[in-house]
Amino acid sequence: MKIVAIIPARYESSRFPGKPLALIDGKPMIYRVYNQCKKVKELDEVYVATDSELIYNECKKLGVDVIMTSNLHKTGTDRIGEVAEKIKADLYINVQGDEPLIEPDVIRQAIIPFYENSELQVSNLMTKIKDPIDVINNTIPKVIVNKENIGIYLTRAAAPYPKGILNYSYYKQVCVYGFKPEALKFYCNYGKEFGKARVEQIEDIEILRFIENGYKVQYVEVDSETIAVDTQNDLRRVNDYIKENNIKF
Repeated sequence: MKIVAIIPARYESSRFPGKPLALIDGKPMIYRVYNQCKKVKELDEVYVATDSELIYNECKKLGVDVIMTSNLHKTGTDRIGEVAEKIKADLYINVQGDEPLIEPDVIRQAIIPFYENSELQVSNLMTKIKDPIDVINNTIPKVIVNKENIGIYLTRAAAPYPKGILNYSYYKQVCVYGFKPEALKFYCNYGKEFGKARVEQIEDIEILRFIENGYKVQYVEVDSETIAVDTQNDLRRVNDYIKENNIKF
């Protein structure tokens, strides 16, 4: 099975313009994510997919495999769909470019379910929320699954509401996804015909397009200290974490 990882990297972010080039321990964030992917032995190829000449040129300078894509894509997954038309694979792994603390073993967890279930089309990761502030942080999607860890819903709200029990553990999304080519093609074709799905647009969480349309998204719980960078404050948290834990690139 040929497995390709693609890291979508957009320069124009509403909350944090130029985010992929933000410096973490002196190196661009996209460089850190790319190197973490390269450590995953199951991955045959790794690419950055961008619509920005600034990101493209920086990747080239750092020896990062990069592909230029259209600037019309609504989501990172749509961008990956364009790359998939050029780079054929049996499985595509979407690793978000704003997850600089993502561990290679965590990325691997999005791949394993496809070896175990040949009918699986989509996977995603989740991790238990340890900081209570993250429960009410609307930049962090919370994951709700059934007893088989199939995704029911994702929301930026603090959900589910603990009315019946108080000892519930909340989970946040870790933005690493696995897509079979057929699922990725559906996602992109749906976007071209209809745009974003209804709840996907409301929550601004792209994986909801699959759930709204009846796809079973397999969630895998991982133990990860990842911090998604959506704001300047997140960037400070990441740099502080790296210093405190003496993490080297």
